Amino acid sequence: MNDVLERLRAEADGSPEYEELLVAGPDALAASLTSAGRPLWARELAAYRLGLARDRRAFEPLVLLLNHRDPARCEAAAQALAVLGDPRTARAAASLATNTLRTAYALHPVRLLAALRAPESAPALMATLSRLLAPHDPYWRVALACVEGLGALADPRARDVLVRAQAHPRLASAATDALGRLLAGHPDA
Repeated sequence: MNDVLERLRAEADGSPEYEELLVAGPDALAASLTSAGRPLWARELAAYRLGLARDRRAFEPLVLLLNHRDPARCEAAAQALAVLGDPRTARAAASLATNTLRTAYALHPVRLLAALRAPESAPALMATLSRLLAPHDPYWRVALACVEGLGALADPRARDVLVRAQAHPRLASAATDALGRLLAGHPDA
């Protein structure tokens, strides 16, 4: 949390609005999300604080930030969404993780899916990983996060895609570990 606040403080560059948003109540934070002309850092700070307070008015702004091109914004949004507990979060994260046009930004949605352990998690991770196993796919970090997530979920449906992932040098060790976790959790897998 402190890293997020320090990054946003630096982006605010001395703006008094930063301090105001740090002490604002939920209604003022929610109002700042819909006010015209607010800088991105201010919207992120308001959404982040609302998410950590489990205020569902933060859901849509946080999902937009989860899909941002800046990894730090995506990570902060994922943290807040995990705390928020909105039942729509897993579906939104699965949609972002499986979107072929946004694969470059899918790392944090993938990690969020694994953390949520929702019914949508394993199918979305398996679909994303399957697509990323193509030869010379540049998104190996996203593929690695899928492998690690599937290992954490230990869903027996992931066995085949994890076996295929073992053939990729950057994924082999993690895929073997994930298969071990899967088999330890489900002896019939």
